[in-house]
Amino acid sequence: MSVTLSSAKTRAALRVSARVSGEMLLILVMAAVAVWVLGRMWSVIWPLVVGLLLTTLTWPSARYLRRRGWPPALAASVVTVLFLLVAAGIAALIAVPVASQSGELADGVGDGVQKLREWASGPPLNIGDDQIADAFDSATARIQDSLGSMVTTVVTGVSTVVNGVVTAVLAVFLMFFMLKDGPRFLPWLTRQLPGRLAVDIPTVAERGWRTLGEFVRSQAYVGLLDAVLIGLGLWIVGVPLVLPLAVLTFVSAFVPIVGALFAGFVAVLIALVSNGLTDALIVLAIIIVVQQLEGNVFQPMIQSRGLGLHAAVVLLAVTLGGSLAGIVGSLLAVPAAALIAVVWNYVREQLSVVEQEPHTPAEPSGADAPA
Repeated sequence: MSVTLSSAKTRAALRVSARVSGEMLLILVMAAVAVWVLGRMWSVIWPLVVGLLLTTLTWPSARYLRRRGWPPALAASVVTVLFLLVAAGIAALIAVPVASQSGELADGVGDGVQKLREWASGPPLNIGDDQIADAFDSATARIQDSLGSMVTTVVTGVSTVVNGVVTAVLAVFLMFFMLKDGPRFLPWLTRQLPGRLAVDIPTVAERGWRTLGEFVRSQAYVGLLDAVLIGLGLWIVGVPLVLPLAVLTFVSAFVPIVGALFAGFVAVLIALVSNGLTDALIVLAIIIVVQQLEGNVFQPMIQSRGLGLHAAVVLLAVTLGGSLAGIVGSLLAVPAAALIAVVWNYVREQLSVVEQEPHTPAEPSGADAPA
């Protein structure tokens, strides 16, 4: 039996494919325009995002005070002040022990450099002092030649620090206003929107708020787990400054990839200058094991459970975010994916058709039953 293609069905399939392709292309163009607009407004968007994440972290305390009859402004002020005190306390917890042992660490660094120099002068390298001096002079000449680029780098770094401080200050102010006036936002938004949007957008916003809260809490759990495991490993090895290093590990967990690398580098450096090369290698192995467990097991499990995302989606989102926007992309990838999932689930709810069970008449009973 020969089978021939129907020209009518083929043309209809091509028309449907062309229409769907055109619609998808239009959606991609609109998404690209939206991303471009967000990029142009990033100086405003970034403090808003940081303030929103801080608000999700501090809102339970403000809600507790408001339920106890505190005025919104007073509750927001108290929570903001407490947040700043906690942040300053964490910074002091890291800085004070480091400063108190700075002399010992500096001596350890000097001893480490001297040991490295002695090791390099022996076999198999056999690098003499003259060769080290020549290498130093060559490095100095290169630094002098690249002085202009170094100045540019320093200026860029100073600008980055200044922008970070401005972002932090704006984020704290935005957090205060969100804590004070946040519960009035959805009713106000409902009054501003027409028709169906007055129901859809506030509902999605409320679900998105709960999702952001889950993200911040899950990230805090992951950071606490890292701090406990790495701190325990440092304590067993006998590395000094265990508590500041554990606190640094917890804080850096909120900055994916770079935060973990920075905290691990500091821990290995302190182990090297205080305990020697062997303990530094042990600390490096501990950090690598904990980070691998966190990145591949703990974080996907905790975030996927709290955010309703599969662990593979979390891993892919972090990878994609990091490739598109670096550190910031890695930081915002998981909450962005979770918010997209919130919108998608809501759209599915609205577009789905509830199938009703077919109505079956009740069987007559008793006197109504046929003889």
